[in-house]
Amino acid sequence: MVLAVLFGWTNLLYEFGHGGVRLALALTGIRYRLAGAEHLPHDRAAVYCCNHQSNVDPPILYTALHRRMHILYKQEIDRIPILARAFRMGGFIPIDRRNKESAMRSIEAGAESLRAGNSFLIFPEGTRSKSDEMLPFKKGGFIMAIKAGAPIVPVAIQGGRAAMQRGSVIIRPVTVSLRVGPPIETAGLSLDDRDALIGRVREAIAGLLAQGPVRSADAEPRIHPTETSA
Repeated sequence: MVLAVLFGWTNLLYEFGHGGVRLALALTGIRYRLAGAEHLPHDRAAVYCCNHQSNVDPPILYTALHRRMHILYKQEIDRIPILARAFRMGGFIPIDRRNKESAMRSIEAGAESLRAGNSFLIFPEGTRSKSDEMLPFKKGGFIMAIKAGAPIVPVAIQGGRAAMQRGSVIIRPVTVSLRVGPPIETAGLSLDDRDALIGRVREAIAGLLAQGPVRSADAEPRIHPTETSA
């Protein structure tokens, strides 16, 4: 990973990233079941919007949903030098929600990247929820999608909290459930439609969560990334 960062080998960086996630999942005994893979848009850039329960959520989603997933992440992570450099090289975009002007620049950069064909993962709650109830959604990722005319893919994740509880460094072997819903189009929407869009996406994710964990009959456990082409 250090060599990939030093020499700017972006493709190799992604391969190392997925390899590292697969290794970590295998060593910790964490598996995931994915339902709704048919809704993954393989042919165009999209914003994948997911609830957030645990620190294990981002790596699982990163490797389960898309081979070249970009992430809109909290700027605090930039305090970790090597990780921050790898994130920037991979096209990930930090956002400082405490600084409105800086946050808008990040949103504009994200919209430009979406228009260039790059998909993004966002956690609209902004932090991990302490319960099964979703926190209020922040608006930045939705503005980014509207500006780019990119669809939003609702994703629900369950089970991560059992693997790694908030404040704990202990990781337990569990099977995490992922449900993907049909993409919600933003083409033709304006920023005036932002709140209505947030409501639609939140309702979609809540509906996926209400279906409960994915059963083995619906999808087999995975410890490897889903093959996607976009």
